Amino acid sequence: MNILDRFCLRGKKAIVTGGAQGIGLNYAIAMAGAGADVAIADLNGGKAKETAEFLAREYGVQTMSIQADVTSPEQVQDMCDQMAEKMGRIDIAFCNAGISINVPAEEMTYEQWRKVIDINLTGVFLTATAAGRYMIRQGGGSIINTASMSGHIVNIPQPQVAYNASKAGVIMLTKSLAVEWADKNVRVNSISPGYIMTDLIKGHELIPRWTELSPLGRMGKPEELQGVALYLASDASTFTTGADFMADGAYTCV
Repeated sequence: MNILDRFCLRGKKAIVTGGAQGIGLNYAIAMAGAGADVAIADLNGGKAKETAEFLAREYGVQTMSIQADVTSPEQVQDMCDQMAEKMGRIDIAFCNAGISINVPAEEMTYEQWRKVIDINLTGVFLTATAAGRYMIRQGGGSIINTASMSGHIVNIPQPQVAYNASKAGVIMLTKSLAVEWADKNVRVNSISPGYIMTDLIKGHELIPRWTELSPLGRMGKPEELQGVALYLASDASTFTTGADFMADGAYTCV
């Protein structure tokens, strides 16, 4: 088999949470561009529908949109059930939905802490296990969790204790699921982006500071995460599980 053939996703079915914009949108574009049918799940149902229609139009793949809150076990299970019913199976799951609340730890409320942990960590657990149950029954699949370089280091100068803790949790959750499901042919990996120039942070006052601290001297582009996402979703990575892939422009190396 030609090595490029291993990256082809024709016939595969992928779901992306938080897939209507930013990093999740770029994961979805990578999946559709490689031939996979894609389900876009997002709290913003309207944006999810727009994204799904765009992918179908641009790449000629089957798509669907699902409005879902990843902190709700019932909604996450329904999300996976809807996808499996329409597309027949779940081969690839990107557990990507996430938020950050930057507040000094001594000022952070319990509600703020819970919101970040519930979306960033519990949401990944709920999505991975709901999709994982389908994959186990099918005989295999690939789960890719969005972690962060913030799971490895403490970012400065912004205070983000809950975000850092949640992303460190995602990395260990990834490793734990990878070990538990290794004999079930379900691979579980994570991607740890550095500072990525999504629409959500364009114009942020700290961009000059973040850029100064980066060895590459710039922010990452969302599309620069597509290569590692495709690798982990495809048959090119069949011996890769339990790994966390840094995509941070060497930020954590200094």
